[in-house]
Amino acid sequence: FGKISDAIWASAELGLQEFESSKLLADTLEDAGFTVERGLAGMPTCFVASYGSGKPVIGLLGEFDALPMISQKGRVPRKDPVVEGAPGHGCGHNAMCTAAAAAAIAVKEAMVAHGIKGTIKVFGSPAEEIVASRPYMIRAGLFEGVDAVIDNHSSSGFGTGYGVGGNALFSTIFTFKGKTAHSAGAPWVGRSALDAVEIMDVATNFLREHLPISQRMHYVILEGGEAPNVVPDKASVWYYVRSTDQGLEDMYRRVVDCAKAGALAAGVEIASARVISAIHQQHANKAAAELIQKNIELVGMPAWDDEEQAFAKALQKELGVEQKGMPKDVEKLEAPSGMFVGGGSSDVGDVTLIAPTASIGFPGSVPGAIGHHWSAVACFYGSTTWKGLNAGAKAIAASAIDLLTKPDELAKLRKEFEEYSKIHPYKPFLPADATPPNDLNKELMDKYRAALATALAGK
Repeated sequence: FGKISDAIWASAELGLQEFESSKLLADTLEDAGFTVERGLAGMPTCFVASYGSGKPVIGLLGEFDALPMISQKGRVPRKDPVVEGAPGHGCGHNAMCTAAAAAAIAVKEAMVAHGIKGTIKVFGSPAEEIVASRPYMIRAGLFEGVDAVIDNHSSSGFGTGYGVGGNALFSTIFTFKGKTAHSAGAPWVGRSALDAVEIMDVATNFLREHLPISQRMHYVILEGGEAPNVVPDKASVWYYVRSTDQGLEDMYRRVVDCAKAGALAAGVEIASARVISAIHQQHANKAAAELIQKNIELVGMPAWDDEEQAFAKALQKELGVEQKGMPKDVEKLEAPSGMFVGGGSSDVGDVTLIAPTASIGFPGSVPGAIGHHWSAVACFYGSTTWKGLNAGAKAIAASAIDLLTKPDELAKLRKEFEEYSKIHPYKPFLPADATPPNDLNKELMDKYRAALATALAGK
């Protein structure tokens, strides 16, 4: 399975353009005896692989998209891109999807060998980095009938957790429509769409002072004109708006008001506010985490060899952090701190509200490596990642088998989930008219796909 992880790392495909990665995983599962449905929920790279029949139904999550701009050679402890500006796997999704597939195949083999009843499913989930698959998958009914879900994520440690984590999020592209004119000869005739973007950005930056510490927003300008001597009649800005489940809709409304203010001040129109995705915080199940923790402790931390420790320390030295190498012990399961200060987001959050879910964090990254950064890309290739994903797959598989064969354990998860659902029922943030953004990364991926393949072929 290390070769599969490395192949997906090398492809470094952006969200909803993961054609090679999705096919490799789906083919691997199909060859192992799974029934695979492809191109689901309006997304060509989304798939569900199933084995078995009847109850219980246990789902495993696997995501496989890369990140833009962070190309990096594997196992090189200094910045050295494969292709300058190209995508790279800076969050370890190459290992995560492989761990899910490996675990599912192991569970299937155990089901065959021991006559275990039930169903194991792998949900091949595109575009997690733009949080743009699970809400659409849920809306399409792909998770109906699932009794419990095991997620996984790459980490520098080996552990799990429970409670509320991460931020809810709205992802929206605002496009403004103005009027062209000669920028020097007759600027008064024009109406600058770029002005509207910049005024919106200024307004949201002033808004930051009045937000709770947990709330975040970030933006990139996607389009702002073609030449300085033409007043831009079209401009676009992409916003991530993050908050708690309770605060997200109000915060998003305030950001939309900033867009309206920008349009009004610039004398232009908002042509569209395209919602890419909208997701909940993660609500991890305590009973699931406790079951997973037992299996993490049973599997134990991989034994790192001298070369792996040397690479880790060299990377830590390059980053200016403590040179302590790879960890030796698994993490303890600890209660949530009770203090929420925000952070990242994942569309796994929506899944946690429709089935009891917890996540396994398995080792592979070097402690001190920075997520969404070249240093993380360097980590997620080669033997350290192989050992980590194999350990993670064992813990995932053992936990899934427990849920298939121990009705009392599954009942604990379900009881906790059903009680929690009474106070936090699932209400999707995703608008009913939103559609998967299958076009979003196509141009970027088309630009770099061949160059990455050529560079790695000549390695």
